[in-house]
Amino acid sequence: MKTLAIAVLWGLTFAAAHAAEPGRTPLPAIAIEKPGQCVEPKDVMRRDHMKLLKHQRDKTMHQGIRTKPHSLNECISCHASQKTGSVTGDGGFCQSCHDYAAVKLDCWDCHQPKPGQKAATGVRP
Repeated sequence: MKTLAIAVLWGLTFAAAHAAEPGRTPLPAIAIEKPGQCVEPKDVMRRDHMKLLKHQRDKTMHQGIRTKPHSLNECISCHASQKTGSVTGDGGFCQSCHDYAAVKLDCWDCHQPKPGQKAATGVRP
């Protein structure tokens, strides 16, 4: 029993030491198609982009206020792949991070992931 406890402690120590090493966790491959200044700092966008999009949605839907800085269309126009013209699909800007974080992208149930296209018609499932 003592041997088992020592083995478990050694394994936990080894795992903790290696988890702290930089570069051990692979990060998503994100291609910035139009490099430059985003509407918010990178750390804010990583943490709060959904809050910004929801706030913009509420302003648009409930108050009729349409502004560009945090609109989904503006995000798509900057971040759509030059190859595919979309933010979804293999290597797409939104898709790569959401796959990495295991978060379902439901924006595309109603919206088009390509710039300059109208929203999808029909009722969201």
